[in-house]
Amino acid sequence: MLFGEKSQVHNDRVPPGQTLTQGWPVLHYGSVPHYKDMSQWDLKIFGEVEQDIALSFDEFMALPRKEFRNDIHCVTTWSKLDNVWEGVAVSEIMSNVRLRPEATHVMLHAEQGWTTNLPLQDFLMDTSFFGIKHGGEPLSPDHGYPVRMVVPHLYFWKSAKWLRGIEFMSKDKPGFWERNGYHMYGDPWLEQRYDFD
Repeated sequence: MLFGEKSQVHNDRVPPGQTLTQGWPVLHYGSVPHYKDMSQWDLKIFGEVEQDIALSFDEFMALPRKEFRNDIHCVTTWSKLDNVWEGVAVSEIMSNVRLRPEATHVMLHAEQGWTTNLPLQDFLMDTSFFGIKHGGEPLSPDHGYPVRMVVPHLYFWKSAKWLRGIEFMSKDKPGFWERNGYHMYGDPWLEQRYDFD
């Protein structure tokens, strides 16, 4: 099935207004980060936590991994079914994080200042994970190498590429995309694409 072709067979898996693609379109704003020295990369965990954590590239890559399968839906109206990922479960990261009781939301921080927000419960879902490989191959720079957040039940902009930080917050606030017209939550089944209020 080609990009733009509507599906009747999979309509229980394709949200309203979406079209299927077999490819994986590359969409982003700004330049693509390319890493030359991974000793300079880390993942910071901070905010409403008892102690800040910074995982080096080697520490993160040494975490246990598992396979995840999902469908993804982009706000620009394409959907890609049956994705196979290798990644780190959120529970692996959270086993070393002590949240303060005030924590209710998460801000994902990516390279170049990109951010997007999530309710804590969505971040902690078993289906949310840190993607390292897609289709058996390491993520390309265009798709978020070395690590992207994957939150498949929300529009794909919530699956932040080039992840560098996880900030736990005591209240919701908009990230970059949400400040610029995207919906605060982004449920594809409710077509929560944009919020111009």
